[in-house]
Order: sequence, then C-alpha cells, then structure tokens
Amino acid sequence: MIEVQTFRAEVRQWLADNLVGEFAALKGLGGPGREHEAYEERRAWNQHLAAAGLTCLGWPEEHGGRGLSVAHRVAFYEEYAKADAPDKVNHLGEELLGPTLIAYGTEEQKKRFLPNIRGVTELWAQGYSEPGAGSDLANVSTAAELVGDEWVINGQKVWTSLAHWAQWCFVVARTEKGSKRHHGLSYLLVPLDQPGVEIRPIVQLTGDSEFNEVFFDDARTEASLVVGEPGQGWGVAMATLTFERGVSTLGQQIRYKRELEGLIGVAKTTGAIDDPLIRHKLTESWTGLQAMRSYAMATMDVEQPGQDNVSKLLWANWHRELGEIAMDVQGMAGLTLPGGEFDEWQRLYLFSRSDTIYGGSNEIQRNIIAERVLGLPREAKG
Repeated sequence: MIEVQTFRAEVRQWLADNLVGEFAALKGLGGPGREHEAYEERRAWNQHLAAAGLTCLGWPEEHGGRGLSVAHRVAFYEEYAKADAPDKVNHLGEELLGPTLIAYGTEEQKKRFLPNIRGVTELWAQGYSEPGAGSDLANVSTAAELVGDEWVINGQKVWTSLAHWAQWCFVVARTEKGSKRHHGLSYLLVPLDQPGVEIRPIVQLTGDSEFNEVFFDDARTEASLVVGEPGQGWGVAMATLTFERGVSTLGQQIRYKRELEGLIGVAKTTGAIDDPLIRHKLTESWTGLQAMRSYAMATMDVEQPGQDNVSKLLWANWHRELGEIAMDVQGMAGLTLPGGEFDEWQRLYLFSRSDTIYGGSNEIQRNIIAERVLGLPREAKG
C-alpha cells in the first residue's frame, strides 16, 4: 500500500493539475446550502475523479475501491478541501450506501449497484425521515408489502436531500403489519423514475431547494432489492448512519476554517474586530474549531458508543454559532440585499440554522448519549 505522505503529495499534485480550464470555475462551489451551484458541472468533475481512481478510496479493491486506510482517506479529504475543490455530488452513494451494500448486500446487489456508484452514473437519495418520524426514525409509517416478485410501497418521506437529482433512493419502510418501533422495518432500494413516485422540492430560507418531499403511491421495486433480511432493516439503517460521519469530517473542518478566516478578514476590513465582544466570539470560535479537530483525530480509529453523536453536536452547534457571529460582524449591512440576493454570510446564517436539526437533532443526540452511553433513565414519553 502506498505510503500516506506519498499519497497525499500525489493527490495534491493531481488536484493542481486538474482543477484547471472549465473545472477551475467550480472551485468552492456546492455543499450544504449550496447544492444548486453548477450541479451538472460538479457531477462531471465527480466522474473525472472517478476515472482517476479518486472515489471510493476505502472500498475493498474487489468492489472497485482502493482499499486504502483511514489515514489515506483523511489525507485525501484534507487536500481536497485545501484545494477548494468543488463539493462532490455522490456523497450519499459513495459514503453511505456503498459501504452499506458491501457490508450487508447480496452479491447480486453489489454487482448491480457498486460500479455505477463508483462511476457516478447513478445518484442516490436517503429515504429515512417522515412527517411523523424525523429524528425519531423508529416511528416510520411508510409501508411496503411483498406482492408477487415486487415490493409495493406507500407513504411519504420528507427532507430527502437531492432526491430531485437522484435516480434511486434507499428507503426504510415498515414491511410487517402491526409492528412497532424498531421491529418489522426493511431497507429497500427503490427507483425514483417511475409513475408511483412524486418528488416535491422544499423551498428553504435561502430560496434554494435541496431537500424534498417524496410521495410513494403504489411505487414498486424488485423483491430482491431488500438489503439484509426483511424485517431487520433497523440494524442496516443504523449501520448506514455510522458510515455517514466518517473521515470526510476532517475535510469539512478545513472548509469551516476557511469560513472562519474569511469572516475574520471581514471583521478586520469593517473594523468590527475592534469590538471586544466580537473579538471574543471569534476567538471562542477558533478555539472550538481546534477542539473539534482534536476530537475527530482522537476518535478516528476508535469505535465507541456515542462518539458520532458527540461529533454531530460539536460541528452542528459550532457552525450555527459561526453564522450568528457573521451577522454580528456585518451589523446593519447583514439586513440588506444590495444585489437582490443573499451574500455568503447571510446564506451561512440562514442555512446553518438547520445544522442542529438535520442528521439527528440536538435533542436526539443528547438523549442517545444520556441513555445509551451514560445509562441514564429513558426520557419520559408524553
């Protein structure tokens, strides 16, 4: 296996050589709150990465990956962020579904889906949350019934990221009538381009739409496209969530550092840095970013209960607070729209309000830590 620092240098050089021409214009584009930016162009870039063997780095080689270590993947994401490369469009397939299929899928499922995920020719959405089952996923009511050689699906998902660009969705559905909570759920792979599926984009505070409502009305998928055993989907769904908060978090932190440094630059330009309170908040933000990185590095190779929940609390609250500091730095200027559109700091403030909600709200993360890690009594249900 290639040495980590050698790999890091190769990635850095490849990015320097390839983020040129038409791809140079994509630098810094995309990511949460900005997924609408040059979407098709970023997909072409993502396919360019795939052709160079720079996707699916941690997947085993027999499944089209590179079989690289956590340290190699950390190096890639750090160099990728430092190069200000555009956000990839295939996160849900590459980082969530792909590892889930490798761990739980049948050989037929792996052969059918993994090459297209790796090559960025099929994109995926995550069908978890529902109007009555947001952070509390066990309340899922979307139902699927096996009829002949197909699952027939009825129900609604919400906050489904990027579904309007995806061809497939991995859906948690209740497949055993009368089952409750974690029991009787199945993890289904469902095509979105069919008559029984309706996708309605949700307009966000920023005016963009990257989340969606997805309605299933007798939608269908093949009987063989259940991952794991029918009725045992809860464990598969939870495994997917553990893959979600992986090494890419260190690249995320480099982007956060760039945002913080940019905001400090604005504060210096406007004179807001001379305000002791704003200076204190910016200093606290810098300190929080160092703590976040330290925690990520300390737990990267360790699996222990609650570490993903702590990580989510750290970055979500830090980023939301950075958006609030941005408004303090801008002052009255933050309340105006000179060009008729939000600037980057207004967009940061508005979108980061959702950071402590999506992917599991603060309240749910703290309950999990309290109950499953600290062994405290379960929260009383009203």
